[in-house]
Amino acid sequence: MDERAGPIRDLHWSWLGSVPYDRALELQLETRQGVRAGTGPERLLLLEHPHVYTLGRSASRGDVKADDEWLRDQGVAIVECDRGGQVTYHGPGQLVGYPIVDLDPDRRDVRRYVWDLQEVLVRTLRDLGVTEAEGIRESDRIGVWVGGRKIASIGVHLSRWVTTHGFALNLTTNLSLFGGIIACGLPGVEMTSVEALTGRRPRLPEVAEACAAHFSRVFDRRLVGAAGVGAPR
Repeated sequence: MDERAGPIRDLHWSWLGSVPYDRALELQLETRQGVRAGTGPERLLLLEHPHVYTLGRSASRGDVKADDEWLRDQGVAIVECDRGGQVTYHGPGQLVGYPIVDLDPDRRDVRRYVWDLQEVLVRTLRDLGVTEAEGIRESDRIGVWVGGRKIASIGVHLSRWVTTHGFALNLTTNLSLFGGIIACGLPGVEMTSVEALTGRRPRLPEVAEACAAHFSRVFDRRLVGAAGVGAPR
């Protein structure tokens, strides 16, 4: 650990179940305010979303190929957000992680932060038997891949070195819903999931717990389990 970091910080993690996207964003912003002010702890929010396409700062509405009728039939919402990256899909069976941590003073490096998130996901996937997963450092292929197929996406936002947004790991996700978008700005990209690769259907709460443990090790944090941050609404 970098000696500039000082004492190991606590990281409060939570498995929140299914949370609407706008409510999850509220939780992130509330937590970020506390971290900035020094009045609240760093948190790792782990959850899943109802069907939604999110458009990052580099995305355009043209990245959504599906028409309005299809979106209504599938129950998929569209939301613009301030994370990096382009368009992706979130939905049931996908573990979404939103770390709200302060990278100051010892981790003030955006690329390192993204690579560390990739490492967390690679370690989590190894626990699930996906041993060939690897993080890609090329700017247009950021995320975690298994061969030529993408299994996890990363899109982050930093404000005064406090992070929001994060990652999405496909566990038992309905991969067909990626077909309504140009996923991650990569035409023809093939998405995959733990279920597609192994035939197993891991339970999200259990994977969330393992993921939190790996996050604490990679980021040198002391894990504080299952801290409440307000019920989803």
